[in-house]
Amino acid sequence: MGKPTVAIIGASNDRSKYGNKAVRAYLRQGYDVYPVNPKKETVEGLESYASVLDVPVELDRISVYVPPAVGLTLLDEIAAKNAKEVWINPGAESGEVLRRAAELGLEPVVACSILGVGDDPDRL
Repeated sequence: MGKPTVAIIGASNDRSKYGNKAVRAYLRQGYDVYPVNPKKETVEGLESYASVLDVPVELDRISVYVPPAVGLTLLDEIAAKNAKEVWINPGAESGEVLRRAAELGLEPVVACSILGVGDDPDRL
């Protein structure tokens, strides 16, 4: 069995942003990380994908670090990717996002995925 896989939606090259801290935290914990950001070619030296649907592997986890209005537009793609887990991080959640996720059959974990993977965002 290979390494666990994760897509970070909202991945960033700004090391102060959680979308970057998540990339680094998952790498440190042994994941194969797939940054998703349509405006970036690479994040932390990794190829970045315009859409989660462009990620060329099955995903164990998708972690969302975009504002609720953006996340709402991405939920259909997230659902279509059929990852085992979807994490909606603090600042990415809203009642509307969670309602739509439920309509699509998603059961997102609403929590900080950096803490969930066993790292501390304040130390990254």
